[in-house]
Formats: sequence, C-alpha cells, structure tokens
Amino acid sequence: MSRIAYVNGRYLPHRLARVHVEDRGFQFADAVYEVIAIRRGAFVDEDRHLARLTRSRGVLALAAPMSEAALKLVIRETVRRNRVGDGIVYLQLSRGAAPRDFAFPAHTRPSLVITVRHMRIADPRLVAEGIAVITVPDQRWKRPDVKSVSLLPNVLAKQRAKEAGAYEAWQIDAQGNVSEGTSSNAWIVSAADEVITRQADTSILKGVTRMAVFDILARKGLRLVERPFSVAEAMAAREAMLTSATNGVLPVVRIDGAPVGDGRPGPLALSLAAAYRAFMDGEA
Repeated sequence: MSRIAYVNGRYLPHRLARVHVEDRGFQFADAVYEVIAIRRGAFVDEDRHLARLTRSRGVLALAAPMSEAALKLVIRETVRRNRVGDGIVYLQLSRGAAPRDFAFPAHTRPSLVITVRHMRIADPRLVAEGIAVITVPDQRWKRPDVKSVSLLPNVLAKQRAKEAGAYEAWQIDAQGNVSEGTSSNAWIVSAADEVITRQADTSILKGVTRMAVFDILARKGLRLVERPFSVAEAMAAREAMLTSATNGVLPVVRIDGAPVGDGRPGPLALSLAAAYRAFMDGEA
C-alpha cells in the first residue's frame, strides 16, 4: 500500500505531497515539528508532545492551523490511512507560503504536513548490545529548547557519528559539558547511584521520553539529579544512556572509543529500557 501524507487539508499519496516553493519552512527553517511514537495503534505521550508543539510555535509566534481536538482527528486519520500499528507520526508546522522576505508576512496561512511510517521503537538488539557515541562541538543556535526544523548542525554531527561508526553524537558546549545528542537527551549514572541528566533550560530540548523516564525513576525510588556533566565525567561514569521518542532508552557503552564501565549495557539502563517499553505497552 502506498504511503499517505496530510498536507494542508488534503490526504495525498506520499509521492505527490508538496508544499509551495516559497513556504517559509523551506526558505528559512521558519517551522517547528514533533515526532510521536505509535505503539499498537496508540500514541505514546501524545498530550506532552502536542503541548511541546504548542510551546515551540508560541516562541516563534506561529499561528495554530486548527484546534488541538481537530489536530488529533487529522493525526488519527493519517495513521488509519497508512495502516501503521507500530511506528512514528511526524508533524511539521511552518508559517506558510509568502514572497521571500525575512520579516514575518502580514497575512499568511500556516502550513501543516503530517506523515506516518512504520518503525520499530527501542530496537531490542541496540538495547542488548548498547551503542557508541562520539563527541562534537555544539554549534546549534541558542534556542535548542524550541523544536525547530533548523537542524543543519545536528545533521552534520550525525553524519560525523555515522562516519566514525557510532550511533549518535553528543554535543559539547563551550564549558566542556555535554548538552545533548543530535536527536536525543544524554544521561549518566554515577558511582553514588545518581541518575544525572542536564537540566531542561534553553540549552537542550525538554525531551518527552526524558520526562517519562523521570516518572519511572520516581516510581523506582531512584535519585535523579539535573545538572551539566563533562565528557570526562561521562567517561568515568558507571553507566551512560540516551533517550528519545524513536529509541526509547538505549545504553551507551562507548564514548569516543573509550568504554563506559565494563563496556557493556549497565543494569540500570537495561532496567529503564524495559520499564519504558512497559510504559509504551501500557499506553497502547
């Protein structure tokens, strides 16, 4: 069956889905997006994702294309037409099409695109074996807390990781601390059993999966610490991991070629990965 995309009020075959050549998302990256995991036909943490979409578009002063209730109906219809039980929904909202000018156009309609595809979330092989990350300078704009489509630094960093045989790149700020991955939040576990991740200020994206893991840690009675950590601290940590909507929880076993702990997935990362999978199943 061919894939179906939603574009500004129309459901179209994927190969025919188009936006205007002067859409400001294409011209200026004047757009925001969200990715929502689908598990057995249900939407994982949908309300948190849509709340973050609302926040992101608010920062950029983007108008809502429709009510949230209507948006949920469109999301569900797009998923239904694609017959996806396990996968992701991608939503992108731009300021719309207008003659090319840096300033906001006086009158324009927001452009909304929704696509859906099959995907296995939290690949069991990656969880069991763990993944490697490399470190790169953080060269993004100064508001990565906004989930905008301005992702060129992330693309370049991810390509460097791929060329190095790693799964992800952790971006390092001017103080030598890990900010986050190109498409994930970064975590370590200290020798004192502290689960550490950077605080969600304007330097990182407030990950929805990150928040779900906060809930899991609270239920397990584990100690969460929100603060920056350096590359050296991460390399010396007992465990490391990353979280994202498309990966769930993945153990990190190597950083810049050096093993974390004994070089194998740690027990806490494996426990959290299983707990997050159970959370997804519960949502479904």
